[in-house]
Amino acid sequence: MLTAVSAVMAAAAAGDGSDPNAVPVSCGNGVPGGINCIASKKDLKEAREAYVRGLKLQDRKHLEEAFTQFDKAARLTPDPQLVTAREVVKSRLVFDHIARGNALLAASNYAQAAGQFRAALDLDPENEFARQRLQDAARDAAPVALTSVPAWFSDAGEIHLQPNNQRASFHYRGDVQGLFAQLASAYGVAAQFDESVVARQVRFYVDDIDFFTALRLACQVSKTMWTALDAHQFLLAADTPENHKQFDRMSLRTFILPAHSTPQEVTDMVTTMRNMFDLRYVSPGQTAGTVEVRAPQPIIEACTKLLTQLNGERPQVMLGIRVYQIDHQLARNIGVHIPYTFNMFNIPAAALAALGGQNIQDLINQLIASGGINQAGSSALSGLLAQLGGQQNSIFSQPLATFGGGLTFMGLSLDHLSAALSVNESWVRNLDEVTLRASQGTDATFHLGQRYPILNASYAPIYNSPQIAQVLGNQTYIPPFPSVSYEDLGLSIKAKPTVHGNGDVSLQLELQVRSLTGQSNNGVPVISNREYKGSINLRDGEPAVVAGEVSQTEQRSLSGIPGLGFLPGLNQAMTNNTVQENDDELMIVITPHVVTNTLRATPEIWISEK
Repeated sequence: MLTAVSAVMAAAAAGDGSDPNAVPVSCGNGVPGGINCIASKKDLKEAREAYVRGLKLQDRKHLEEAFTQFDKAARLTPDPQLVTAREVVKSRLVFDHIARGNALLAASNYAQAAGQFRAALDLDPENEFARQRLQDAARDAAPVALTSVPAWFSDAGEIHLQPNNQRASFHYRGDVQGLFAQLASAYGVAAQFDESVVARQVRFYVDDIDFFTALRLACQVSKTMWTALDAHQFLLAADTPENHKQFDRMSLRTFILPAHSTPQEVTDMVTTMRNMFDLRYVSPGQTAGTVEVRAPQPIIEACTKLLTQLNGERPQVMLGIRVYQIDHQLARNIGVHIPYTFNMFNIPAAALAALGGQNIQDLINQLIASGGINQAGSSALSGLLAQLGGQQNSIFSQPLATFGGGLTFMGLSLDHLSAALSVNESWVRNLDEVTLRASQGTDATFHLGQRYPILNASYAPIYNSPQIAQVLGNQTYIPPFPSVSYEDLGLSIKAKPTVHGNGDVSLQLELQVRSLTGQSNNGVPVISNREYKGSINLRDGEPAVVAGEVSQTEQRSLSGIPGLGFLPGLNQAMTNNTVQENDDELMIVITPHVVTNTLRATPEIWISEK
């Protein structure tokens, strides 16, 4: 299978015209309208020497010099082997330039990365991936800050406590309410207590701290929580989930959702926010594409950072898919058919049987009465034999040998002698190349082929009446249109890519190849179906064979005289040999390319409190 597929790939590479300096030539020597491109002996010698030098350089990993030698050889003579060698080395050089460019781009060496991508384009100007990466390197040289894109447009605000900026020291031993009263007095604010605060004795010793640090430490010691009532007053309550739900200050902010193509994407983003930040109050905004979130201020700020990151350009993947199909059929019939059967019979009895049971004496009497023959003449036997020979199944219609005389007159019928020498061979090579661009997390579908109609039902009158006969007779009857269903034949692709932070691409892939087999069942055509469904993980620019199939069928038959068919040499000349071979190969190759300028690393999001 690999040899046949390599031949197909070489033919495709030789004819794609990717090298601007090498124009593919179609040699049609002797064909009317074709190009006569027979190289001279000198050119053939120089091309062979350049090819040998290129092979040596390729073994030494000197790909640049090897490409120069292969290119020289391919220009001297358009031999498929030379063109294939040049295209293979060129593909390797393009791949190496792009790989080095990607590494330099990841290390923020934009100028050097652009040089590598330009070198790849010089070798293969039609390489869209290298062109896109060159544009990415130019854009990455001046990145845009993520914070410049606003993710929200309205904010209800939040009450903030505003103590003085003094620092104080505390050496306190007593109950909880006395501690907070002393703390509030030191920073110029007032404290209110909820009935859930438990009276307990505490010790609090700190030196030279600000208000919010002292308040946080005091809450940890007393197992309480606080919330601002206004700029100079705060409320203290027991640190319980119920009190958090009741007293936590909520901010209301309306966010503009990032660009999306389906309602499911909006649902996924809202679900992500709800699960990551444990949001309880999320609702659609008053305008399309917005969402309202009510949560504490630190959670609101974390949601803002998350949506700001999601508001960037979504990564996209260019998928290169190639489907190779090769079908080889061979039928060969060689040999000699030797007569090995014979029939021996008595001529008079067999002649009566050939007449279908009619009495031969009655036939002779009819001929004499009609004057057709003379009873005494010898022409009677001639007429009788002529009539017997005219019978369809007569023994005289086949070659025979006779011996004996009178009642022992016998006949021997032999089989025929024939020779067969025939061969029938067919090759079918099919290459389907598809380029498909898909967005992150979105299904992309593609179908290449035709829709084949299949008749499901037709109408015909089975009940006859004078009215129906009249309509059928005057040809005014219009039958209903038959029921037909359509089946998609060809190549169907469904892909859903996901780009990871390290540049790898995960693909949820569904492939289907359907074609007619040339057979039918009760008038319904039989359709060949080959399907692949699975998930794969590939590196950026890494080709992979995702599906392959090899089917081989061989049938041999031998007919002849027993014994001769098993003797070497004689079994080829004295018997009839029939060979039928059928080889089918299928290979599907897919190569993903990330083509969108997307930051693969995003800053961390921290939820911080004052």
